[in-house]
Amino acid sequence: MMPTTIQINEETLELLKKVKHQTKAQTYDEVIQNFMKLSEYARTFRGFIGKKKSRDLMHGLRDKKDRF
Repeated sequence: MMPTTIQINEETLELLKKVKHQTKAQTYDEVIQNFMKLSEYARTFRGFIGKKKSRDLMHGLRDKKDRF
């Protein structure tokens, strides 16, 4: 892979450094790739759920006898 230079502000760089350290990523590219994958997963999941109300989503997840 050929390295590329991009311009980001100082705050973004600090966030990248923090996430890189926390996730033990080897490169900033890895941090960005992981974020993009997570973002795509979240978008797909939201599309799956759609505009259903949380009450409708939770219906039937627990039996009445399990409730307090």
